[in-house]
Amino acid sequence: MNSVDRRIDRRNPENVMRLSRLGSFHQCRLSFMRTLTRRMANDGWRFSRSLFEINSDGVGRAVYTATGPDRQYSLVAFAHDLPDAQRSDRVIAESWDTTFTLYDGVPTSDDLIRLQNNVPFQEAGRLSATELTLSRANRSVRLWRHVIDALANGNQPDLDEVRKVGYLMRTTAVYGSGKFGAADREQIEDRQELYAPFQAELLTVYLIRTFVRDLVQHMADAIGGEKAAVLNPDIAKEIGIGNSTGLGMAPFIVNHPVLFNNWILAREEAVARVRSRRSATIEEQACFQHILARSEVLIERWQSGHPLQIKKLAMLRVDLDEFKSYLAKCVNWNNYPWDNIVSWAEGTLSEEGQECVISLILEPYPHLVDGLSDCMSDANRTARIIDGSITIKKIKSTLEACFGWALNIDWSDKQHCSRVWYISAEKQEPRLGERFNEPIEDYEQPLAPARDATLAYNDLNSWDENTALAEFLLVHPEHRHTLRRVQNYLTAPYGEIRDNTISDSLMPIDMLRAKLSFFGATHFDPRSDRWVRICMYAGAPYPENLTPQNADFWVYPEIPE
Repeated sequence: MNSVDRRIDRRNPENVMRLSRLGSFHQCRLSFMRTLTRRMANDGWRFSRSLFEINSDGVGRAVYTATGPDRQYSLVAFAHDLPDAQRSDRVIAESWDTTFTLYDGVPTSDDLIRLQNNVPFQEAGRLSATELTLSRANRSVRLWRHVIDALANGNQPDLDEVRKVGYLMRTTAVYGSGKFGAADREQIEDRQELYAPFQAELLTVYLIRTFVRDLVQHMADAIGGEKAAVLNPDIAKEIGIGNSTGLGMAPFIVNHPVLFNNWILAREEAVARVRSRRSATIEEQACFQHILARSEVLIERWQSGHPLQIKKLAMLRVDLDEFKSYLAKCVNWNNYPWDNIVSWAEGTLSEEGQECVISLILEPYPHLVDGLSDCMSDANRTARIIDGSITIKKIKSTLEACFGWALNIDWSDKQHCSRVWYISAEKQEPRLGERFNEPIEDYEQPLAPARDATLAYNDLNSWDENTALAEFLLVHPEHRHTLRRVQNYLTAPYGEIRDNTISDSLMPIDMLRAKLSFFGATHFDPRSDRWVRICMYAGAPYPENLTPQNADFWVYPEIPE
């Protein structure tokens, strides 16, 4: 009954890679946080706190070590006494409540001294190749004070207040891959436990969450003494780590088309595999219905103050009601149910609802989906090599397939080219400015692939189609970056956004959400069109409780009794 009678194709990149859809993605089985917790649980990782030297003012240092089958990794944490006036989530901040690094192994006393002289200063300090990440976090002041006051007085914090905020601290950066002297990705990419994308960074966040829990308990004990209460584990489990993410993350998915393709391709392959199931067993149906009910709790608790997200959330809740009615009345579980569900959703629900359904149908099928996480890194060393032997005719044909939608846009029209991506001189971070209002065009970064593809195509049109591409590039080297991307399309069809990234209608938060959904983030809360707050690991088991039984579905809250 479960044999696959026909293969359902992966969804068309022309539809998947639109920004409005990318900006509606939800976490799923392939999200990097869930990949990490599954691996740690299945491989029997052990965790320890070897150092916790924090004084009554909340100042000091701590070390948390994660021990896997082959290696150890240690979070080195520094806590600071930061005045409220100095607390800022902006990347240009110079002081933070806490600072961190993930050390490759177990640090010695000399290592701790060196790290203490560098990590608290973040960009102003320097790391070595034994450090894998650099991070910092600030308190969510209101909830931080509420939890400490409650515990110090022998009470538990108000669960509604905890859920309203979702985190006691939020990170403002988790740097890796060689930044500020840390280890390059090439040094660790062959390690099985870090092969999937961003595993070192997300291990850092997972351990930060444990440190924050311990720190808030320590502060409550310091104030309340013997009358202080111990934070209820069920409440502690609902507390995640927040994150404030701005424009610095948006160009990543443009600058790494092959890597981004691998993420999308793995997800779309997973969806196609599930849609190709002829029938669903009773157990698979039950799993799906259970996770659907838990996802309703997650969505009900998802709050946002941004008008766009408020509207999307309202539509999503209506979508889920319609979806439940459809499931109850119309689904034949023995006749390609998942394909019919996706087709129905595409014709009925909003993009937010469609992508929620897409994520949910993967949940009953770990054997079809989870192995794809090993295909999501980019180890293709040849992707940047241009094949100059192909003809102009061939490269034009490929360009038309990838960027055909953009070739008829009038790029001289201000509405289509009003934005400029550039790098700020002060912090060397990406920024988005107004082309016709600011003197920044000379500093523009190559983050408008659709426009650049059109410029290249127009120049290609004046050449004989049988000419080798190498000859063209000798005359037009300015098109190298574009034609490299075009060649990548042949093996990376999901690598290019099918929208204009410099138009006056661009919503950068769509780019942010696309990336963060693959991290496994929830509770997206845009604060403008250019930065968003999220929550990570809310509901996840802490290290001492992590088992194969609870390492996966933690992202969905339990259904209240």
